[in-house]
Amino acid sequence: MEGLRNFIIRLGAIWLIWAGMLIIVPDWAFAYPGSFAPSSGKTLLMIGQDRDTISQYVRATGNIPGGTTSYTSIHKLEGLDVANEYGYGDGPKDGAALLNNYPNSVIQLGFYMVDELANTITGKYDANLRTLAQWIIKANRPVYLRIGYEFDFPVNHYDPQKYKQAFRYVVDFLRKEGVRNAAYIWHSECMPHSGQQWMDWYPGDDYADWFGVSLFSTQQIPTAVDFLKLAREHRKPFMICESTPQGLYTVRGKKDFLEHIFRFIRDQNIEAFCYINSNWDIKPMWQGQHWGDSRIEQYPEIKDLWLKEITQGRYLKASPDLFRSLGWQR
Repeated sequence: MEGLRNFIIRLGAIWLIWAGMLIIVPDWAFAYPGSFAPSSGKTLLMIGQDRDTISQYVRATGNIPGGTTSYTSIHKLEGLDVANEYGYGDGPKDGAALLNNYPNSVIQLGFYMVDELANTITGKYDANLRTLAQWIIKANRPVYLRIGYEFDFPVNHYDPQKYKQAFRYVVDFLRKEGVRNAAYIWHSECMPHSGQQWMDWYPGDDYADWFGVSLFSTQQIPTAVDFLKLAREHRKPFMICESTPQGLYTVRGKKDFLEHIFRFIRDQNIEAFCYINSNWDIKPMWQGQHWGDSRIEQYPEIKDLWLKEITQGRYLKASPDLFRSLGWQR
């Protein structure tokens, strides 16, 4: 009888240890495994989209974002280790500086592939993909790669079949190279004209880790909600990949834009939000296109609204524990 009682006590102790382990497992492990998505009720905050505007934002607000954003292309692979004016006058893209300056922040990369889908599929850029794989591994943090971003933007003229093939090719290649710290984002322009055809470009659940959108106008939000429904049907986290108050030149207009975006994030439990904090009109690439000045620090009323929102517990910013909370252990 004594032996049986000791056995039961030991079994109970084992059960308590096992139950305790279950309690401390974060809920990202169950919701979106492998996506580096935050836990429910949290939003990963990222700022872009060039080295200088990001540093100006950090100095002006006193906040280091949970992530920074940059860009490169499959055919040139510019702006990763050496600063480059990607986009011919859109500000310095400098992946190395972002990694060094913000060691506790993730990085999100827009991966430009316009006119290069066929060359990607045939292996022309395998050497570049191998270099990209090494760069991502060396980053040693979650890297969110937007492969062929804004796949449905007419100007990009991505053929749906070739796009899907190229997306899968890139993911398969990086996985074979040993990349384990990347999440792959399927990013829509989020305009009504292509909404009912989205799935024509979908690479599949085994390849797209996130669904994402661009939001430059509050009028896009209903379309974003439709795309979000698809994400939830496919059990994928959702990212606002690019966001800026396009063409709004009044404080009232900018404030209204941000209030709508913040409400959308809260109401729909959006997992990641990337804001472009830039004076678009002074950059050569965007002059004459009337994008405006989206810098938070430029307008006291906007800055106050922004800080009141992003200092809430929902928003994940840089911290020594951020990567672990997203499911990545260095």
